[in-house]
Amino acid sequence: CNKAFEQFIGRQRNELLGRSVFDISPPDLAERYHAADQALFDNPGIQTYEASVQSTDGLRRDVIFNKATYSRADGTLAGLVGIITDITDRKQSEALIWMQANYDALTGLPNRRLLNERLRESMRRSQRREDCVAVMFIDLDRFKEVNDTLGHEAGDKLLMEAARRIVACVRETDTVARQGGDEFMVLLPGLADRSAIERIASDIIQTLAQPFSLDADAAYVSASIGITLFPQDGDNPVTILKNADQAMYHAKEEGRNRYSYFSPAMQAQAQERLRLGKELRRALRNQELRLYYQPILQLASGHVTKAEALLRWAHPERGLIQPGDFIPIAEELGLIDSIGSWVFEEATAAALRWYQQDLPPIQLTINTSPRQFAKGQSLEFLLERLQHLPLDGARIGLEITENTLLDEHPAITAQLARLCAAGVQVSLDDFGTGYSAMAYLKRLDIDYLKIDRSFVRDLATDPSDLAITEAIIAMGHKLGLQVVAEGIETVEQRQLLLAAGCDLGQGYLFATPMPEAEFIAYLQAGG
Repeated sequence: CNKAFEQFIGRQRNELLGRSVFDISPPDLAERYHAADQALFDNPGIQTYEASVQSTDGLRRDVIFNKATYSRADGTLAGLVGIITDITDRKQSEALIWMQANYDALTGLPNRRLLNERLRESMRRSQRREDCVAVMFIDLDRFKEVNDTLGHEAGDKLLMEAARRIVACVRETDTVARQGGDEFMVLLPGLADRSAIERIASDIIQTLAQPFSLDADAAYVSASIGITLFPQDGDNPVTILKNADQAMYHAKEEGRNRYSYFSPAMQAQAQERLRLGKELRRALRNQELRLYYQPILQLASGHVTKAEALLRWAHPERGLIQPGDFIPIAEELGLIDSIGSWVFEEATAAALRWYQQDLPPIQLTINTSPRQFAKGQSLEFLLERLQHLPLDGARIGLEITENTLLDEHPAITAQLARLCAAGVQVSLDDFGTGYSAMAYLKRLDIDYLKIDRSFVRDLATDPSDLAITEAIIAMGHKLGLQVVAEGIETVEQRQLLLAAGCDLGQGYLFATPMPEAEFIAYLQAGG
């Protein structure tokens, strides 16, 4: 041995001479190295392999051994000579790079890349064993609210605790991975039936519904879980993961805090959304969007005082498509501001035409997506447009939903105040169907409550709907608001609403939504 080896191994020359290299090898590896040396004796030549040696402090060092046989003068085999190269730092760097490439830095869970590898291997084993592999896609409901209200540090703590809870619900042979953001994946290989899957899914939902202690604060989230199975739902990892994602969104649509299995119908719906998304971009370019107008009447007098602008998509092949079928897609694709600006421009242009034609003065209300309030671009467009039109702000109204208020973003309050200052009145649409943010009604500039049609529909047959409707009307009046009932279709419904003191009504009993020319004729005929 030379000085470099003495320093590397941490021993003096007199401690090393006369000893075997196996004496300084880790005991669990010495036998393997001895076998490698014997193979070299049996087949003289040169041998290279990676190995580990142990220094006096007990630490292992990774090395590369380059060994060769050497002979005596008479040609007989004398022994081995070797050179070692310390590669410990390189191996540690490689291990770090591998960890970073395969594990999530925050939670320490496998990441998407490693999950894909394990999924492929599980699928191969499943084909040999003829059993099943399940994949769960877990999304934390309302996690964004925790981040926005308590900060990203609290959000990170919640994610780490959520990861720990999910791992505690699964078997040692299962894989829990972090997909990214607030999304987790669970890989369940070697399953024979669904009962184990559903037990694990239920355990995850229950444990994630428990409060999260974040320093002085407590946070609450829930979980929406999509479940897909191999080989029933797909034959490759891409399809399996995509189907789990679709099933998760179905669980969200069904009300969150639940699990949903993938079905072919979900795939068909996803493909339909994809087609509609492509066609919607084309619709904006080809001017296929239309506005229809439905009158809103004073229930007592029958006099038209308001109208609602309703968006329709005049699809060249499918006919008129209702907004409920394409507005969610527009929000997902980021098209809602473009559509919202178009609606504002068309509606205010119509209101200006009616003003110039000396039609009866009515207020035209325009529906607004919560996404538009969150971004604000469309509302800025509306305010700027109103400043350049010879229209009283009272001629334009805005309809927002309860979910818009529940976001409780300071920008929303500021935007409502600016709209109020411009004379624009605001209606709270679909009141009573969501979380009924009554506390906001006294703080924000709301002028009208709109009772959802689901309560109006069964007024004559369901005492509960009648009681709820009467309570909304009474509360609205106590707060100085006017109340509009939508979806009125029968004379009996109108009479019950009148008796309850409802101010305004809208529905097929009075008129269906109609194109502008028909609506103008309707107004000119006296409604």
